[in-house]
Amino acid sequence: MTHSLLDELIRYDRNAQRDRERREREPFPDTEEMVDIVRHGHLLRALLVEPLDRREIEATLEVSRATSHRFVRWLEDNEYGERVDGRYRLTGLGTVVADGVCKFEAYLRTARRLDPLFEYICEDHEEFVIEPFADATVTVADPSDPYAPIARFLSLLRESESFRGFNTTHMIPPGSEGDADRLLEDRTVELVYVPDTVDALRDEADAALAAAIDEGNVTVRTREALPYGLALFDDRVGIGGYDEETGTMRVFVDTDAAIAREWATQVFESIRADSRPVLS
Repeated sequence: MTHSLLDELIRYDRNAQRDRERREREPFPDTEEMVDIVRHGHLLRALLVEPLDRREIEATLEVSRATSHRFVRWLEDNEYGERVDGRYRLTGLGTVVADGVCKFEAYLRTARRLDPLFEYICEDHEEFVIEPFADATVTVADPSDPYAPIARFLSLLRESESFRGFNTTHMIPPGSEGDADRLLEDRTVELVYVPDTVDALRDEADAALAAAIDEGNVTVRTREALPYGLALFDDRVGIGGYDEETGTMRVFVDTDAAIAREWATQVFESIRADSRPVLS
């Protein structure tokens, strides 16, 4: 995944939200047409794999002969499919539409999986795109295990030799684990915090962590506002959602997808460029 393609993904996501006037001026499928396409999604997906004759359509989709007849007529009437040598295959338009249906379904599945995160990240999270997190591990705090997200975060931190990120509160809540802060001293660390968190670190951090900051093993920067918590480990990327009142981590989403790392690196570098170093 190149930076230019990732840039285009992020740019498209932003434009889709902002460019309402242009969409109103241009022709767009009406609701019934879009619903019709989604209803035939299983047919389009099947033909994306390979051309099928009528009997194969009936067997693959487990539909009646009458239904398969309606399906192929729908394909031809909308120019999504054509019959060639006794089999129905997608046209160029049909292939693009079928691919769009698959992407839409994947987007909805990802959105549903990430739903616990959306409650805790700020509303104007323009930098956040959900596609890179399609296969992410989602860890949610619940009454039976209220510390599950922070435990997941700490397990990934222990396995990583470097760590970068930004957060609206201290990455490791005081008291979460006796030697948790020392994990930051044993690896190369760069963090961006809001000013209040930096002040709290100065007041509460143990002497060992303060020494690591002074020696340069741990670099801390500050920025006036941050959208959520972002963590970049050696092999994985994580997003944390925090309760605004208590500052506790309520959900942690992490993935090893290459596109997620590209996205997270760009977001971190953008945030870092707009931050300032904390002077000891």
